Amino acid sequence: MSGLQGYRMDSINVLGMRILLRLMGIFCLLITAEAQMKIPPETVQQWALRFSAELRECATKYSGSLLLQKKLKDVEPIIKIVEVDGQDLVKDYSDEIERMLGSKMKSVKRLAESAEDSDLYHEFNATLKFDYYNSMMINTADEDGNYVDLGGEFPLEENEHFNKLPVNTQMSNIQVPTNVYNKDPNILNAIYNTEALNDVFIGNFQKDPTLTWQYFGSSTGFFRIYPGIKWTPDSNGVVAFDCRNRNWYIQAATSPKDIIIMVDISGSMKGLKMTIAKHTINTILDTLGENDFVNVIAYTDYVRYVEPCFRGTLVQADLDNREHFKVLVEELHVKGEAKIKNAMKESFKILNEARANGQGSMCNQAIMLITDGAMEDFESVFEEFNWPERRVRVFTYLIGREMTFAQNTKWIACNNKGYYTHISTLADVQENVMEYLHVLSRPMVINHDHDIIWTEAYMDTVLPNTEELFATKAQSLLLMTSVAMPVFSKKKETLSHGILLGVVGSDIPLMEVMKLAPRYMLGAHGYAFLINNNGYILSHPDLRPLYKDGKKLKPKPNYNSVDLSEVEWEDTDELLRTAMVKGETGTLSLNIRASVDKGKRPLYLTNEYFYTNIDDTPFSFGMALTKGHGKLMFMGNVSVEEGLHDLTSPDLTIASEWTYCETDIDPAHRKYSQLQAAIRYLLGKEPDLECDEVLLSQTLFDAVVTAPLEAYWNTLMLNDRVEPGVETAFLGTRSGLMRVVRYAGVETRVAKKFLTPADKDNLFTIDHFPLWYRLAVENTPGKFYYYPVNDKGVKYIIATTSVTVSTEGKTAMAGAVGLQMSLDWLEKRFWAIAKQPNDTDCSDIEGVCPLSCDSADLSCYLVDNNGFVMLSKERREIGRFFGEVDGSIMASLLKMGMFKKVSLFDYQAMCKTGHHHASSARPLLSPFYVIMALMRWFFSNALMFLLDFNLCGLWHSDYFVDAKAGYHTSHKQKKLDALQPCDTAYPGFMYDPSVREANSLNKCGRCQKMFVVQQIPDTNLVLVVTQAYCDCSRQYGAILLEPKEIKYNATVKCNRMKSQKVRRRPESCHAYHPKENAKDCGGAAAISLSLSLFSASLLVSLVAEF
Repeated sequence: MSGLQGYRMDSINVLGMRILLRLMGIFCLLITAEAQMKIPPETVQQWALRFSAELRECATKYSGSLLLQKKLKDVEPIIKIVEVDGQDLVKDYSDEIERMLGSKMKSVKRLAESAEDSDLYHEFNATLKFDYYNSMMINTADEDGNYVDLGGEFPLEENEHFNKLPVNTQMSNIQVPTNVYNKDPNILNAIYNTEALNDVFIGNFQKDPTLTWQYFGSSTGFFRIYPGIKWTPDSNGVVAFDCRNRNWYIQAATSPKDIIIMVDISGSMKGLKMTIAKHTINTILDTLGENDFVNVIAYTDYVRYVEPCFRGTLVQADLDNREHFKVLVEELHVKGEAKIKNAMKESFKILNEARANGQGSMCNQAIMLITDGAMEDFESVFEEFNWPERRVRVFTYLIGREMTFAQNTKWIACNNKGYYTHISTLADVQENVMEYLHVLSRPMVINHDHDIIWTEAYMDTVLPNTEELFATKAQSLLLMTSVAMPVFSKKKETLSHGILLGVVGSDIPLMEVMKLAPRYMLGAHGYAFLINNNGYILSHPDLRPLYKDGKKLKPKPNYNSVDLSEVEWEDTDELLRTAMVKGETGTLSLNIRASVDKGKRPLYLTNEYFYTNIDDTPFSFGMALTKGHGKLMFMGNVSVEEGLHDLTSPDLTIASEWTYCETDIDPAHRKYSQLQAAIRYLLGKEPDLECDEVLLSQTLFDAVVTAPLEAYWNTLMLNDRVEPGVETAFLGTRSGLMRVVRYAGVETRVAKKFLTPADKDNLFTIDHFPLWYRLAVENTPGKFYYYPVNDKGVKYIIATTSVTVSTEGKTAMAGAVGLQMSLDWLEKRFWAIAKQPNDTDCSDIEGVCPLSCDSADLSCYLVDNNGFVMLSKERREIGRFFGEVDGSIMASLLKMGMFKKVSLFDYQAMCKTGHHHASSARPLLSPFYVIMALMRWFFSNALMFLLDFNLCGLWHSDYFVDAKAGYHTSHKQKKLDALQPCDTAYPGFMYDPSVREANSLNKCGRCQKMFVVQQIPDTNLVLVVTQAYCDCSRQYGAILLEPKEIKYNATVKCNRMKSQKVRRRPESCHAYHPKENAKDCGGAAAISLSLSLFSASLLVSLVAEF
């Protein structure tokens, strides 16, 4: 029995083994079947051919492209194609810009003359009573309904010319910063004195109606602005704006300067003294501009460069370097004993070497000594380095309440043509630092040299509607420049003192300057740009001064110190930059990698650059024309009567930001849109309008030639032959003319924003042609270019193509025409084609048959020439880069050469920083340290509480608002900013149309992923069909378009920071005058400190010891 039982058990085991082997065989067969799944390329090719035919039929039918091309063919005998002469054009445009800027300079000169004449005949009156319109108090009533002091009724009316702000064009008014007493006798006399400017402001505006803000900034602190406005304080009721801190004031008041800031960091500078010293350094740095040079040295018993990289040299005081110094200054800590002698020697050596080597500003030189006392014998240093010429001025800032060393500190300044000030509180810093500017201005004032200065580009963040402008204007054209001129006292009795009364100036929006280089002459990819003597951009279509912080747009920290080489980065030898900075006239040709669609779509272009200087300014004007179609334009003529008929069509618009007619000269014309102004001019109703005759003539011609398309589109709609999902047809011409027809009503239309005024990317604007136009002209004429749009989750498809005219062997772009469709329409058409019916004859097909994109076994994609998914089963994938969706197939296509990677760079990027403040790493040594740290925090905040609310009552309350602002400005650096300026590299991808098809297997672990890629003829698309269930994500990572920060090692970073690119120094320098009264060198301010505030300061200092 036991033997029989054993036999049965063996039989069962054998049977079980056979079943197991059979199951394993079936399983392996399934895996092999999956791995060997074959997608027939010929089937995919047939789909691609059929889909190409359907796309072409639909696009040509609903866009009307063939009709438009035929109409253009009909007019070829009467048109002329001309090549744009870049050299002539750049000269014409630069001459126009010179005339415009020259007009602004004349206005400023008239203001300066009037202000000086008024002062000459005015006797100072210490008891003067004078009511003026204070811009913060106007139209403000008290509880009883009476106007407040210095308020009163001040009529304001919204004005289009002044960004729709309520203004008074009949009168200027006065802004006084919170830290300046608005009834101080000096203020009242100076305001009374400048009342005469009202008539000059109005006269200037009448002579030149394109003028914007005109103003006078007084050395006493007030700001007279025309037209008068209502000034809005911040949320704390503070007016922090002080005209004397503005670049236009500082540049006009002084010549370029080399500054060494020496700060004492010995043990005696602990606590509040160090806080005041740091704020003083930051305030000095804020008075410097890009024509100045600077370094910061900290000293105890040894000399320490705040930035070791800058040892022994001066660096340009541009925004980047100034902010870098501020961060480093915040890290300074006190220790040791002060030895001023070695630091002073080091400072003189730097300045003397810079002068000897022709470096730095080659003008004023000064040392700023910030200390709580000077005990050494330092006379020998001055004898060795500075006497008797005294080329280097020394300004001294005595920090703290102690006056023990006041005489020594004052002696240093008075014997080196400088100025001594005593700073005992944070509130004293601003006014005391400003004194050095008045000293540096003396030679210029005594000599009565009225140098006109032009500022770098800047963004006016003072006006109340700035954020609205951020959202509505082209970024690069939000900026402005200011022209300014100093105003001196002509009184003989004060001549040697060199009294600066203030600075007059006017703002010039750079958009108005760049309008003088019309877009239509430059072509689809052409552009104009403007740089200054330091190579920094004032205007360029690729300048991006704003970044997004959460939901808000904000200016980048370095927005106005973007170098031309950072935008025109293909100019690796900086030939273009160097020539322009030197003020030369010439041309240059460069092969460049450009990009459109927010950097996603690279283009290879050849740009021809033309450039010249703008006389009497530090600016150079440049222009880029794209070789080929960019330099060719056609000219046609039609009668005004014929053209006007078509120009008034309801579907027609012209570029609202372009200047067809100048509507800003006569205020009566400002109410007209550009289309209204053009029509009125052509009808003879406004013969005095200044209009661009060439542009108007071309616009009329384009209106006539494109008119049949309007009738064609309307016929399609009337006959009800428009498929659902075909939503909008449109066209555009080089003259900025557009025609648009909405096939679908707004209720059913998916792309509701497309081609509305808010859709800036797809309209003709002052700094670019529409995106669809730029893509069309780089594609083969007549061949449609398709691309997906993902507008905040709203997804749709654009198809666009160019139309041309030819004559005498030349072909010019006449415009672009296109279609906007919904995804539903595209999907319906594609899925109907991409499947074989069940009764398909599969006898000659090797592979899966019938094949269907509906199958769960297949993934099918339409991908455009830059690698973006236009169609997929998963809607969330539409608009995404295909390399993110399937990295394995994209990697194979790159390897096969079907797609090519293009390296692009962004030198204006913003990156998340991993920087940690040094103090954050400080170890907690003991519970006692924790307690002392908490006490320190408490007393520091208690001190600022006293400053905010002025409980001591011994100072004017206004001072403490600024004190708080200054304190927090310096301490803000400790906060971790989410984004910081950086350089990044990022990839773009381009399809090589010579590779029409590809198929391969990707081995991915246990499976093999087959794919077939087929070009869709006459389009920029490829069809990708791949196996769905083979996951290759482990073997192939996603290919991302994410930019990567370019990390520089310490040496490279140092060299980049201190490298001095070619620059052109300002022509004038006023560093010395023999009649200067150098004995006026300052004195000690007798400001007493309240017991409560002193106690708080003392406690902070004591706690700081721990």
